Amino acid sequence: MNESTATKRNKPMATATPTFDELQAQIKKLTEQAQAVRKTEIDAVLTDMKAKIEKYGLTADQLGFSSTPKRTTVKKASTSTKEAVVMYKNGDLTWSGAARGRKPKWVMTAQAAGEDLEKYRVK
Repeated sequence: MNESTATKRNKPMATATPTFDELQAQIKKLTEQAQAVRKTEIDAVLTDMKAKIEKYGLTADQLGFSSTPKRTTVKKASTSTKEAVVMYKNGDLTWSGAARGRKPKWVMTAQAAGEDLEKYRVK
């Protein structure tokens, strides 16, 4: 073997950059392979799980799979179910004085004018 032949054998071959279509074909092939392997693994897991469920006599409830969905109820704030008590009144305009929400415009106007809200208090 001469030197030029030995050098050619040791040189790495220049690899061509794959095209977009070639990469897409590789992705498709790998995706199909991955799906096949996943199916095989899932089948093995299910077989194992079914055997253990049978062996230990586990129920759907014990596994967290109840037949009836659990409903969660949200309690509304008790103030929304009660009618607010009127504490201040100015003609037809009223205010409960509660700390929820903004003060009515007529209350803010009266306060800005320096009025004492006690004169509007319902007794």
